This record gives sequence, C-alpha cells and structure tokens, in this order.
Amino acid sequence: MVSKTELRELALGLELSGLPFIWALRKPAGSAESDSMELPDGFLERTRNQGIVWTTWVPQLKILSHESIGGFLTHCGWGSIVEGLMFGHPLIMLPFLVDQGLNARVLVDKQLGIEVPRNDQDGSFTKDSVAKSISSVVVDDEGNIYKENAIAWSRIFGDAKLHKKYIDDFIDYLEKQKTVDC
Repeated sequence: MVSKTELRELALGLELSGLPFIWALRKPAGSAESDSMELPDGFLERTRNQGIVWTTWVPQLKILSHESIGGFLTHCGWGSIVEGLMFGHPLIMLPFLVDQGLNARVLVDKQLGIEVPRNDQDGSFTKDSVAKSISSVVVDDEGNIYKENAIAWSRIFGDAKLHKKYIDDFIDYLEKQKTVDC
C-alpha cells in the first residue's frame, strides 16, 4: 500500500517533471474504503494540461502501444514489466512490495531503465528524485541506452510466436514428466 506521503511525492514528482503523463491511480484490491488516495491540493488543476489521472480500469496495453509513450513509470510487478518491454519502453522503476524490488534490481543491471532513488535509512523517495528519474530516462541523453536496450528486449517480449512456443514446450515437458502415483 502506498502511503499518503509516497502518493504526494509521486504526484508532485510527475508535476515537477513537466512531462505529459497518464497515471493509473487505483486503490489496491482489498483495501479499506477509508484508505485515502487523496492527491495534493490543486494537483489536478495545475496538471490538467500536462496529464491525466485515471481512477478506474485503464487500457494499459492500448496506452503503451501508442508511439508517443516515451517511458513507463512502473511498480515493477512482472505483468507490468512484460507489458512495458513488449512495446520497447524504457522503465522508471518505483517498487513497493514483495518481488518488485528484486525485479527492479535485475532490470537496472540489464540497463532497461533506472530505479527511483530512495533514502537508505527509511526507504522514502522525494518529488525531486521522481522528477529527475523520469527526465533522465525520457529526456536526457543518458536515457538513450535504456531506450535502445528496451527496444532490443521488445523483440523477445513482443514476439507472440516465441511465447506460444515456450508455453507449448513447457506443456510438452510436463506431459512427458507426469507420473501417476497411487
């Protein structure tokens, strides 16, 4: 669950970046009705010509497939990673839970994007670290290596025939290995 402080810093970081954005902002499944997802005062007004905040289901694949997308700020859940790399988008990684941090470290090592820096003591991040991370991947020359690598990896993540082959091979393997124990 994202804290109120994290939500605030993320929102202000998006605004501070000055870049256009689409933000899918939904409460996690199973969260209490009282859990707040309040944006900073005036955020929607200030960013109305910069971005869109979506609080319902988002057609993520359709959005990511659009040629204007320059990068993908993600929590690093595996499904989102696959979807971002399918379309060759460099990643701005902001992990929160479970395996997301490990996923981010692997992707940073592969130079597919950067992880938003956090405070070593308490794990917090700032609006400045969010804005700088987005800009370094999407705008700055530093981001070129991430863009090139993401495009190269899209040949694997975006190859439906290859994925079908992997699934078929896996099913064949399971069928050959199955044994009946009584």
